[in-house]
Amino acid sequence: MTIDKKLITLLVCPICKMELEHQKQPEELICRFHKLAYPVRDGIPIMLVSEAKRLTTEK
Repeated sequence: MTIDKKLITLLVCPICKMELEHQKQPEELICRFHKLAYPVRDGIPIMLVSEAKRLTTEK
């Protein structure tokens, strides 16, 4: 299941309120500023900082 495209345009990083980039494989929402990847589980974005993973390399 994937995220609704309209929802993607509304979501922002919970820390800096900047736009997120949708990555399809693995499905995540990426904040380039903070280098965090928010997971998407069963089409639902998990926008909790505690659930985000730190990006180690530029994607």
